[in-house]
Amino acid sequence: MPFDPPADAEARRAVAPVICYPPDTLPAPDLARYATVRNNARKIGEILAPPREAACFEVPAGHFFRISSVEGPQVGDLNLWNAANIDERFYSGKTRALHGTHVSTGQRLWSSFPYLRPMATIVADTLDWYGKDSFGGSVHDVIGTRCDPYTGNLLAGGQYHHCCHSNLVRALADHRGLTLDEAEPHVHDVLNVFMCTGFTRDTGQYFMKASPVRPGDYLELFAEIDLLGGLSACPGGDCSAEHSSDTAVCHPLLVEIFEPLDGDLAGWNSPGINDYDRSHGR
Repeated sequence: MPFDPPADAEARRAVAPVICYPPDTLPAPDLARYATVRNNARKIGEILAPPREAACFEVPAGHFFRISSVEGPQVGDLNLWNAANIDERFYSGKTRALHGTHVSTGQRLWSSFPYLRPMATIVADTLDWYGKDSFGGSVHDVIGTRCDPYTGNLLAGGQYHHCCHSNLVRALADHRGLTLDEAEPHVHDVLNVFMCTGFTRDTGQYFMKASPVRPGDYLELFAEIDLLGGLSACPGGDCSAEHSSDTAVCHPLLVEIFEPLDGDLAGWNSPGINDYDRSHGR
């Protein structure tokens, strides 16, 4: 049963918020240098994530990778791992705590404990103009987990296998020669590339709406460490109606990889793992 508000309810609500993790002391990426290096870089490879499927790709440290819409509006679910140690993986929750619910140019994708270091830096985003709309929606979120067959079964029954979770499991298993059971624990919460999302103001529920992405739009990142990536072209297409569907119009997503010119990154070093001593008070 609901309780009556206390006499000082409005005073309690009026307490000013405090940012949990002020970003002022985070190591700042040298975006100007990255831009210069990128201008000289040459394309060395590409891979296509087909509609309702995922693909894996590898990006050496110091290289760039671009995720592009190539045929029509499409969102993608991105996983990242340390290519040499897939126990170190993208940590969407900590990225959200450090940068906010949606990420764009100059912000970084951080790795899981105990490593907690930048894995990739966003260096270009053709959708950065979108900002935040009147519904509270924005693009490239780190709040959604990924569409998955377990939640689908829980809410609607059935056995749907082309959701992003299963797509990423299959792609990682195939790329690394793992069984599905071996691969699945490594699939993790994602960066929802191009997806437009937010929280409803009345109920606080996670919502999605039609992505503003169009062919030619892209998100480009600089690999701070050697990366293994997995990208799923979501079965929801532009996520204007549903996100696990065989009826939504879906399109592929293109990943392109760019190599810097010899000498352009002289003096740059891949970030080391977090230097917390891991004693945990013992």
